[in-house]
Amino acid sequence: MVRKILHIDLDAFFCAVEELHNPSLKGKPFAVGGKSDQRGVVASCSYAARQFGVRSAMPMGRALRLCPGLIVISSRHGVYGAVSKQVMALIDITPLVEPISIDEAFVDVSDLPDSIETIATTLQTRINQNLDLPVSIGAATNKLVAKIANDWGKKQKIGPEPPNAITVILPGEEAAFLAPLPVQALWGIGPKTADKLGSLGIHTIGALAQAPPETLKMLFGRFGPDLRRRALGIDDRPVVVEQTVKSISNEITFPEDLTDEQALLAHFRSLSEQVGRRLRKADLAGTTVQIKLRWSDFTTITRQKSLPSPSNLDHEIYETAAMLFKSNQHRGRPVRLIGVGVSNLHPPVRQLSLWDDDQKKEHQLQSAVDQLRERFGPDIIKRVPQVNEGDHEGLDEED
Repeated sequence: MVRKILHIDLDAFFCAVEELHNPSLKGKPFAVGGKSDQRGVVASCSYAARQFGVRSAMPMGRALRLCPGLIVISSRHGVYGAVSKQVMALIDITPLVEPISIDEAFVDVSDLPDSIETIATTLQTRINQNLDLPVSIGAATNKLVAKIANDWGKKQKIGPEPPNAITVILPGEEAAFLAPLPVQALWGIGPKTADKLGSLGIHTIGALAQAPPETLKMLFGRFGPDLRRRALGIDDRPVVVEQTVKSISNEITFPEDLTDEQALLAHFRSLSEQVGRRLRKADLAGTTVQIKLRWSDFTTITRQKSLPSPSNLDHEIYETAAMLFKSNQHRGRPVRLIGVGVSNLHPPVRQLSLWDDDQKKEHQLQSAVDQLRERFGPDIIKRVPQVNEGDHEGLDEED
């Protein structure tokens, strides 16, 4: 049986919800996000604002320079989450719905008798009429092509209004549809991979599909054959009903660049505590700690280190994050953003032997601290760092 897969993508979702709250915003250039004087970024922008070059993830200050009349609205994530649930309820015409973000989802409608065009049109009309929200839909035989088709279809409708597009790629037309598109339209191809392919004269997905498999395997290892399969429009991944959490992270953008190491370490400690608390609340632990560093010139790096065993304890996360920071920060270089995350998640391993008293006490203490913070707020109690001889030297050494 030929699969029928839809990619649902709400157009400028945050802005569309704000227009429902304040209809006078319709047709005007506005953006949802943080304030420009607080290093805010654009979370979403109206299609009228996009005519001026404003884009998501852009610093709000730059967005205001591109569009001096831009209206800036603070994000209301609770409201967006509630509306997202209403949308997901409307597209629940089959059990095979895979939400991939607050405003996107894949739907496998293979078991429904109607044509994929009819199903897509019915869903779009339902969302348009019941929630007054614009939504674009890509339809194909697999997730890869449905997603790319939707991205392509939305770009064909340029103007101040949401595209509200439907793009259908019929069975057997996948490779022909993908062929003229740039290689970076394909999942998994970033700027570096595109540059490497470009050095071989491979600039389009069609050229990638025709590249000798041996060449791709030599350049990209086992990733090479998979690249070629994607370029041919082949994707066997199923729609996954239940998503597994892959990582938990928190980050902060500073109102002003920070250079003081102790102040930065204090923020790393706070972020580590937030991540640890979220892990314990989800009854998860992870074996990889990752940090993110963004300097004043927007250069951004991520670094990670594996732990000997899964952990969700604040001090273990912080100690690893601090070591990674000290190993990669150039003294005095202004820092704009930092982040801490834990990945490779599993249920916590609980040792119950008599030899593990210290570990059990640490978990009991952490549980008590979580309860206090839940009741009285996150700042009610702070861990005092233990300073032993040699601690500072250990953090300064390369891993």
